[in-house]
Amino acid sequence: MSRALVALAERGVQAEAEAQRNLRSDYRGFLAENEPVRKNEAGKALIRAIFGKDAIAEDPVR
Repeated sequence: MSRALVALAERGVQAEAEAQRNLRSDYRGFLAENEPVRKNEAGKALIRAIFGKDAIAEDPVR
């Protein structure tokens, strides 16, 4: 039982570290981008990194 808890805790720590790396990468990509279309996509990636994959709803008007 305790080994399972340790393994679960390790996976949580690793997932948190990966999420932080992805957030930093998306943030730097957003700041570095100058082209409006690509900046928009980089902004969406940053929003997803912060709030999750389902953070951006599809535009129902389009």
